[in-house]
Amino acid sequence: MIDIENLHLSYPMGHRPVEVLRGVALRVNAGERLAIAGPSGSGKSSLLLLLAGLERPAAGRIAIDGTDLATLDADGLADLRRERIGIVFQSFHLLPSLSALDNVALPLQMAGRADAASRAAALLDRVGLGERAHHLPSQLSGGEQQRVAIARALVHRPRLLLADEPTGNLDDHSGEAVRQLLFELNAEAGTTLVLVTHDLAFAARCDRVMRLHDGTLHDVTHELKARHVPA
Repeated sequence: MIDIENLHLSYPMGHRPVEVLRGVALRVNAGERLAIAGPSGSGKSSLLLLLAGLERPAAGRIAIDGTDLATLDADGLADLRRERIGIVFQSFHLLPSLSALDNVALPLQMAGRADAASRAAALLDRVGLGERAHHLPSQLSGGEQQRVAIARALVHRPRLLLADEPTGNLDDHSGEAVRQLLFELNAEAGTTLVLVTHDLAFAARCDRVMRLHDGTLHDVTHELKARHVPA
């Protein structure tokens, strides 16, 4: 599903660039749940942006579902995201003037899908927000807004879901509801899940855990699962 080879990324800072990723290599199987952990500023979110085609690497290769991202222009990358990738951000990124239903339906409406509203309504029911479909984001709790954001990311039935700290702004109860929802949807649809999280107990519930440190990835699955028994 994901094939990364010799990935490099750097940002200008002062008189010399700061190298964020240094020769990262990674393969993720279809349907796998992968957590990426690591200290703040280590490049975890940047790696997700690269996977989504929202940033370009300095060097290296990224293939998503058999498609080399380097072969796509901006329109091609947008098509790839619209057809095969869903993205969940920590800060929700809902449009404040649109209802929950319209926020979820928006990606399908932009693609000209006649069934946008019905599919959005069905997915809001699935995430437990059918009765809140016509509420604005400001009328929803943080956990409810994140569930709307997850529904929006999944409404086009992507093969890959990228989640950047999806529970970082939530209380314990709401965060657990979102964790359970992500895993349930992954199991039901076979969607590949790649998530960035500081929550090591959350990470330990995934199939595999990689730690990003000093620009490289290290598999810490066995070490982490030995300390955190998945719920």
